[in-house]
Amino acid sequence: MGLTLGTLGPMTDAQAALIVRDPNICHGQATIRGTRIMVTVILDHLAAGHSENEIFEAYPTVTREAIHAAVAYAADLARDEYPAVSA
Repeated sequence: MGLTLGTLGPMTDAQAALIVRDPNICHGQATIRGTRIMVTVILDHLAAGHSENEIFEAYPTVTREAIHAAVAYAADLARDEYPAVSA
């Protein structure tokens, strides 16, 4: 069975609603809505090769949608922060 990909591109409104930045929570770092779990924590786990299920075990309040929102947030930042390099 092949991999089916959805539309790639900027994060959706639903994903954006799951990521918040509040100066009173985690010093304004991006967090998963309703938690104090920073987006960087989720990304670090994924970068270390941890599965979604392992993240769920470590952080029971995190949803699959929140994990995907964290990745979409990072992708948006990468698109914005690192424009294409011309030769």
